[in-house]
Amino acid sequence: MRVSNLYKNSKKPVISMEFFPPRNEKATEKFGQIIDKLSKLQPDYMSVTFGAGGSDRDGSYKTVKTIIDKKLPTIAYIAGFGLGPDEIIAILNKYKAIGVETIFVIRGDKPMDDKYVPHPDSFSYASEIIAFIKKRYDFTLGCAGYPEGHLEAESLEKDIEFLKLKEENGAEYVITQYCYDNNIFFEYIKKCRVAGITIPIIPGIMPVYTVKMTKMLSKVCGTAIPDEMQKKLDQLDQDDKEAVLNFGIDFAVEQCKGLLKEGVAGLHFYTMDRSKSTTEIITRLQV
Repeated sequence: MRVSNLYKNSKKPVISMEFFPPRNEKATEKFGQIIDKLSKLQPDYMSVTFGAGGSDRDGSYKTVKTIIDKKLPTIAYIAGFGLGPDEIIAILNKYKAIGVETIFVIRGDKPMDDKYVPHPDSFSYASEIIAFIKKRYDFTLGCAGYPEGHLEAESLEKDIEFLKLKEENGAEYVITQYCYDNNIFFEYIKKCRVAGITIPIIPGIMPVYTVKMTKMLSKVCGTAIPDEMQKKLDQLDQDDKEAVLNFGIDFAVEQCKGLLKEGVAGLHFYTMDRSKSTTEIITRLQV
């Protein structure tokens, strides 16, 4: 399943969902139930993340295979930070052997382990990993974009230059980091097009699951929480899980409506391995 073809040929917005590999036996059992629930929504594809420095490469592979075995359209991530060329080839060969046709390529973060030593021939940028893969495989390649700029980028404009390089090196579509202000996303699109980027740019959607998680992710990802949203979060009882979840659903539904109204080619949901919010949002959107 080649994601680029979906964005080119679909007559309706492409709906995709992202998961991370379950970390223990109990989580694995729950994960299967979540996939079964969300598959009823008939998403166009599902994707599975890849641990920093390849720390969970086996878990990622097993999770991708689990979803493929359920006959669901699936793509795999690869985060190349610290990995040597031979390691990347070994990982990609395994994915190719089980029928994966699309790989989402990111550089990824440095592992938290202070003793971690990257391979001396590892790549510094996602654009380099994309070029490396493109020369050796027939995978469709996706890449990440950052509407508010990557945390390590010297400026948004410089970050967009790197995105252009990703396209030039073989990326065929972009999934963005989530942002809560649609105006920021639309301005990002304009700047990317002015820079000559032509491939589809798809917004990532991160519902509010808990107030604590939202604040933590904002710092980790460099995503701003708009003032009006922050005011509403402050008014919520953080211990009222249902109220917080419902706020997140309501906010995401309105955000998605605004994006769809402007003709985005798809919506990519960061599920955090949960089903309720994504199910409710998609059901209410009726896409």
